[in-house]
Amino acid sequence: MAQIGVRSFAQAAASEEVAAPLRSVQIDGLVVLKIIKHCKECSTALVTGQLLGLDIGSVLEVTNCFPFPSRGTEEEDEADADGANYQLEMMRCLREVNVDNNTVGWYQSTLMGSFQTVELIETFMNYQENIRRCVCIIYDPERSGQGVLAMKALKLQDTFMDLYKSNDFTGEKLREKNLTWVDIFEEIPVKISNSALVSSIMAELETDSPVSQGDYDRLVLSTNPFMEKNLEFLIDCMDDLSMEQQKFQYYYRNLSRQQSQQQAWLQKRRADNMARKAAGEEPLPEEDPSNPVFKPIIEPSRLESYLITNQVSNYCDQIKGFSGQSFSKLYLMEGVHKS
Repeated sequence: MAQIGVRSFAQAAASEEVAAPLRSVQIDGLVVLKIIKHCKECSTALVTGQLLGLDIGSVLEVTNCFPFPSRGTEEEDEADADGANYQLEMMRCLREVNVDNNTVGWYQSTLMGSFQTVELIETFMNYQENIRRCVCIIYDPERSGQGVLAMKALKLQDTFMDLYKSNDFTGEKLREKNLTWVDIFEEIPVKISNSALVSSIMAELETDSPVSQGDYDRLVLSTNPFMEKNLEFLIDCMDDLSMEQQKFQYYYRNLSRQQSQQQAWLQKRRADNMARKAAGEEPLPEEDPSNPVFKPIIEPSRLESYLITNQVSNYCDQIKGFSGQSFSKLYLMEGVHKS
């Protein structure tokens, strides 16, 4: 009886742990520096890497990471095989030196926040086939150059993952699930932590000057390059969104034309049946699946338009936040000049 009670308690605790939502991502300072170093060294290209750590309750601890090798000019299949072998070898080496080697996600760089793509969703789905909970750390070197640590942790929402598995992004299904474009990604709060030993060393190495390079970067008044790139990407997204809307307009025009043709065909068939009944003949069926008029028109997926809308919102938020900071800096410099 005692063993049964212990087993039941363990099962209940395990199920409770599984159901615990992810509240925050705790990243070691060394991991943050590794990610920044890798992304800055390859600033001309988008890079990715593996995140290692522990999944404890509602906190995902990221304690280590390593970069993925760049594909280069190899064939895609060869590059995927080499990348998988590289990951396995790295995990084996880390395990031998007694370092956390549990995969908790991956990190990737981005340019001006352009990360909301179908490829990112597919990567999430591939990871979550084997990992119960994982996150993607997005780092933007261009935005960080403005004096802000542009790093965020993302995960897919559960309702969206269930819908993505069924691959049914029709308007009817989205309304049934009450899913909008804001319900794709969920941002998890990021907390950077250091051990007591690292904190004490940093206190020893800290200079007497209270001002750091990041503080100077925040005072840079040059806003044109960043704003121009944001607006350029925003215009491209609006063009893509317009093309997606044209697809739906074409679909609805075809659907309306088909419905008109179906009604005309049914009216003709009913008139023929009335004539056949008057002649004492058997009526013809009013449904004919072999008729091209009744062939269903496939509704285009709304996933791409949802992602583009999400991306447009992200660019608008970046422009809004950056312009607000720019105005504050301009008012500050105006006050300094007056004084």
